[in-house]
Amino acid sequence: MTQAPSHASAFRGRVLVLAGSDSGGGAGIQADIKTITALGGYAATAITAVTVQNTLGVTGVHPIPPDIVEAQARAVLDDIGADAFKTGMLGDVAMVETVVRVLASAPQVPAVVDPVMIAKGGASLLAKAAIGAVRTLMIPRAALLTPNAPEAAALTGLTVETTDDLRRAGEALLALGAQAVLMKGGHVSGDRVIDLLITPQGETSFEGERIDTRHTHGTGCTLASACATGLAQGLSLTESVARAWNYVHEAMLRAPGFGAGHGPLDHGWMVRK
Repeated sequence: MTQAPSHASAFRGRVLVLAGSDSGGGAGIQADIKTITALGGYAATAITAVTVQNTLGVTGVHPIPPDIVEAQARAVLDDIGADAFKTGMLGDVAMVETVVRVLASAPQVPAVVDPVMIAKGGASLLAKAAIGAVRTLMIPRAALLTPNAPEAAALTGLTVETTDDLRRAGEALLALGAQAVLMKGGHVSGDRVIDLLITPQGETSFEGERIDTRHTHGTGCTLASACATGLAQGLSLTESVARAWNYVHEAMLRAPGFGAGHGPLDHGWMVRK
C-alpha cells in the first residue's frame, strides 16, 4: 500500500494558544485560530474559559479547571509541538500559575503574552488579585508583551494617557522582565494611532490614521496572535509586528458589519484577496 504523502510542510509555524473561548467568534480562541490560519500557521489550543458573549458584551464566564488546561497544553506539546505560545484570557491566580508552568516547560519557545483584563464591552476578564501574578510570573516569560493603555496602567501603576506615557510604561514593563513590549495606543486620544515596539535595543513606532468604526472586537487578540505566528515562522520581532499591524489594520477596514455592538474583524481577508 502506498503511504499518503505528508502535507505538514504546508503549515509554517505551530502556535499553541492558551486563552478563553468567545461564542461570538470575534475574539479569544476563535479570533486566534482564524488569524494564525490566515497567516499560514498551524493553531493548537488550550482553552482556559468558555464565555457567553456576542458583540454587545460578556454575560457569562465558565472557567475550565486548571488541571484540564494544563493537560490540553501538554497533550499538544508532547505530540505536535509548538514554535510559539500565545496567551490571552487567564482569569485568576491559579490559571496564571498553571500557564506559567506550561511556558516554563518549554523555555526555548517564545511566548506572546496578551494581558487580557477587560472585554471590549467592559466585563472583567482578570481578577484584581491576579494582576500581581501576571506582573511577577507572566511578564518575565514574555518574549513580547502586548498591553493596551489601561492594561499597562494596571500593571505598572503609572498614568498612561499619552504616547510619552506609553513609552514610560513600556520601559517599566521591560524592567519587570519582558524581552519586548508592544504598547498599543488605541486608547490614547488623537487622529492617529501610534503603537510602540519597545526593546532593550530601541524603539519602533507603527502609526496610522484612526479608523472611525465600532467594529473593533478582538483587535488585541488578533494582533497578539498575528505576532506569535510571525515569530513561529522565523520572522524577526520587528517583521512579525509589522506584518501583524498591517493585517489587523486591513481586517478592521474590511469588517463585515456583524452585530449591534462592537463587531468582529474580517480575519479571512488575506485568504480571499
